[in-house]
Amino acid sequence: MPGLLGKKIGMTSVFSADGKNVPCTVIEAGPCVVTQLKTVENDGYSAVQVGFQPKKEKHTTKAEAGHFKAAGVEPLRYLSEFDSFGEDVKLGDKITVELFEENTYVDVIGTSKGKGFQGVVKRHGFGGVGQSTHGQHNRLRAPGSLGASSFPSRVFKGMRMAGRTGGNQVTVQNLLILKVIPEHNLLLVKGSVPGAKNSIVIINK
Repeated sequence: MPGLLGKKIGMTSVFSADGKNVPCTVIEAGPCVVTQLKTVENDGYSAVQVGFQPKKEKHTTKAEAGHFKAAGVEPLRYLSEFDSFGEDVKLGDKITVELFEENTYVDVIGTSKGKGFQGVVKRHGFGGVGQSTHGQHNRLRAPGSLGASSFPSRVFKGMRMAGRTGGNQVTVQNLLILKVIPEHNLLLVKGSVPGAKNSIVIINK
């Protein structure tokens, strides 16, 4: 599906037509520049590569510089691919937030906030072991049994245990676009979007 790269600005709330206060996320969507057109003949599939946020020449590798020079655009910090843009898109074209319309739905992909090393209650939603009464000392938030002791005498792969939490790619589907503000490249979508403020997100139609 066609889409844009954007930056999560933060959260706010707006009033709907019937007077309800609706929480929403503000996203700076684009403008994105077309940096490559992939075709079935050359690449095995068709897609449009777009870039977001310019960066300095000194922070650009020679391979990247050659890629951007071939497209005739300035170096860009983030790249992503989208399909179904149609055949009217050309190298160097700018795609703005006007790609989206109000009262339509989008999918937003972001990287969730990292939470560090966490136990099983926070990481996997375990309920803990037993009760807090009856003389139990320090087993309230323990994971419980990890498997049989005699056979196979090991812990199976994939066992839900404590560990590093967050920092994963998360997709939130069917978020309603409440408002499009083209003069500021802003998109207001209903609800929350994964990631911290100023993190990069991908918005798919």
